[in-house]
Amino acid sequence: MSLASGSSTRPKAPEGLKTAEERKTPEELKAPEELSAPTAATPSASTEEPAAVLPIALTGPRRQRASVLPRILRAVLTGATRSVAIVALLLAWELAPRFGLVDRTFLPPFSEVADAWWGLVANGQLADNAQASLVRSFSGFGIAVAVSVPLGLLIGWYRPVADLLNPLLQVFLNTAALALLPVFVLLLGIGETSKISIVVYACAWPILFNTISAVRTVDPTLLRLAKSMDLSAPRLFQKVILPASVPTIFTGIRLAGAVSIVVLVAAEMIGAKAGLGYLINASQYNFAIPQMYAGIVTISVIGVAFNQLLVSVEKRLSSWRVPATS
Repeated sequence: MSLASGSSTRPKAPEGLKTAEERKTPEELKAPEELSAPTAATPSASTEEPAAVLPIALTGPRRQRASVLPRILRAVLTGATRSVAIVALLLAWELAPRFGLVDRTFLPPFSEVADAWWGLVANGQLADNAQASLVRSFSGFGIAVAVSVPLGLLIGWYRPVADLLNPLLQVFLNTAALALLPVFVLLLGIGETSKISIVVYACAWPILFNTISAVRTVDPTLLRLAKSMDLSAPRLFQKVILPASVPTIFTGIRLAGAVSIVVLVAAEMIGAKAGLGYLINASQYNFAIPQMYAGIVTISVIGVAFNQLLVSVEKRLSSWRVPATS
């Protein structure tokens, strides 16, 4: 058909090619008003965001629970590993007398010792004797700490004082506390004073010498840095010397804690009417062997608990230290 006829018929596209309308998708062929006006059922962009965020928010507690579980398992595994040796010892203690490997008259099974221990708890003897021992031990230990730590800091900080007192301190250090027990009894009697005094004497030396060593072995680099900041002697001692000395000082304090119980038990076996040492000695004389071992076990438990308490205090006071990496 010619152009002069005015016909609106469009020219036919060559074969293999599509017109613009034929290339449009069905969605594009919709009316413009249908595309521009959103329907009520279609959610807007603002309403779609919480739906996308919600699954992420819900995964937070799950991730926390997943991270806590390995920690619990590690703690259980660590506790089981540390208790294997104790369990093995108690098992050997129980089985050896029963199978005749040792004479159960002198080493009864652990179950019999546990029964005797519970009997002492029930009749109040264990509590009374343990209280008497703890009061003596903690009193002597506290006096030793209060005296030895300041004296050790003074001796370690001032070299002339150390040179003057060192020979005398070496003499007392190498004199066993139990060797002087008869002297303390003769001078102070068999009452509480002599027992607390022997504990003070035994605990003072580990604390004193560890404190002196702590002050003298402070990192020289820290001292040079502190002096470069023009710190006064009291501030240098407070900010550098004392914090750096805490770990070594607590090593001596922990040693003294163990010594305080051992020495006290030995002192209570001589001229005492109460205490764990008296309980052990009296049980031996009466041939109450299970009660004797019950007293020994109680002393061991108290010693371990006291040491763990000191370790916790040490960690709190030396929390500034960077933990060593493996």
